[in-house]
Amino acid sequence: MSKSLLMVFMLMVAILLVGCEKSETSTNREATATATQSKPAASPATTTASSTEAIGVTECDTFIAAYEKCVHDKVPEAARAQFNSSLAQWRHSWHDLAKNPQTKATLASVCKTSLDQAKQSMKAYGCTF
Repeated sequence: MSKSLLMVFMLMVAILLVGCEKSETSTNREATATATQSKPAASPATTTASSTEAIGVTECDTFIAAYEKCVHDKVPEAARAQFNSSLAQWRHSWHDLAKNPQTKATLASVCKTSLDQAKQSMKAYGCTF
């Protein structure tokens, strides 16, 4: 049960960090854009492979698909790397949790909570889930 609480806490922190992206100053945005341009983005093969990997929990797979579409369609390109990083972390963590029958049982509620929080935090970008 403590792993579930830890996972929920980590998800809450990640969502809060994503929500804070909106309040960043224009100077920070310019620095982020410059840093993003100087670093190569994830290769299309990596992005495609990770975006097709299912968690195996309907609520999680639904959330990831909706969040990924929102980021791809609505989030400015300069900020997408941070969102995609959070998405990759969720996908990896949830995939691991889904393998364990003890944690898989609580994963659906974690993903539902994450979806509810993303509905609020991603409104700033015009995303609807």
